[in-house]
Amino acid sequence: MTTGTSLWDLFEQKSMSRRSFLKTCTALTALMGLPAAMVRQVVEAAEKKALPVVIWLHGHECTGCDEAFIRSVSPMASDLILNMISLEYSDTLAAAAGEPFEHHLQETMKKYAGQYILAVEGGVPTADNGIHCMVGGWPFLTVLKEAAAGAAAIIEYGSCAAWGGIQAAGPNPTKSVAVSDVVRGKPIVKVPGCPPIPEVMTAVVMHYALFSQLPPLDSQGRPKQFFGNRIHDTCYRRPFFDSGMFAERFDDAGAKAGWCLYKLGCRGPETYNSCGNLRWWNGLSYPIQSGHGCIGCSSKNFWDQDPFYERLPNIPVPGTNANADMVGAVVAGAATAAVAVHAALSVAQKKSRQTNEQADNVRRPEA
Repeated sequence: MTTGTSLWDLFEQKSMSRRSFLKTCTALTALMGLPAAMVRQVVEAAEKKALPVVIWLHGHECTGCDEAFIRSVSPMASDLILNMISLEYSDTLAAAAGEPFEHHLQETMKKYAGQYILAVEGGVPTADNGIHCMVGGWPFLTVLKEAAAGAAAIIEYGSCAAWGGIQAAGPNPTKSVAVSDVVRGKPIVKVPGCPPIPEVMTAVVMHYALFSQLPPLDSQGRPKQFFGNRIHDTCYRRPFFDSGMFAERFDDAGAKAGWCLYKLGCRGPETYNSCGNLRWWNGLSYPIQSGHGCIGCSSKNFWDQDPFYERLPNIPVPGTNANADMVGAVVAGAATAAVAVHAALSVAQKKSRQTNEQADNVRRPEA
């Protein structure tokens, strides 16, 4: 792809129809979490805006974010890389390697200084001058600072880049930290998760590509359209929580029936992400749907919190002063009372019918 090409230019070069272009823009609007009224703005940006140059660095990480990213299906990761952005450097996804590839990185940073998007995957070890993570013969700490200096914006992909990662868990011998703890003075968006949802990774980079600005962020620097709700708020098991129906063990009847996993340590009530509505692999499933409670992998320091299977205390039930420890008893009491009332009404109705039948027999003339 020629740098400076817009998405519409690319469609024209490939002799693709205007209709296909408009359908793509409509899909992108939905992918970015924007209202339908924004389709016109997306089309205008896609017609004129040059597709962005992206540099993707990898620090202290497991490559899980890459593994998630290449499984994006709306759009396909291949379409994004080959047709929607100009990915100039990624030591994991690139075919090139070695000294020539590192030279290309230097040339890209010089040529597009102040224009490229810097995507970062992995935490930043700072102990011993960053020697615990080396990239191309240099400490990742040094590489990151150099690349960040010329970036227009920075995307922190995954909980490692956003919060420091599992390698930052106590006692954190490498002193691993988040990218934003090292880089200052740049627009930064956090896309946490271990790994993040593929479509969220795609949507954030495309939002900046089309509008030259980061999407609206919450108080922790995360895009609001994807981290505005708790897992608890969009969970299909939520009605069971509100009804006080909890699985007590992973193999009990409640678990097999799909009841709420709160008592088994689910962190959905305090974790913000889009797992419940976007899910994974084109909306197929997510951990709670597969039978395991949320471990809060997009939350800061989730690896240092209480054991994953220890229940959260005093989660409030909406609209009441009760918590989940009390709601089961309340619901059970209400159910018992309802049964009693129903039984009493049934008896009263039966007596009323009998009385009416007797009265009818008295008034009815003999045959």
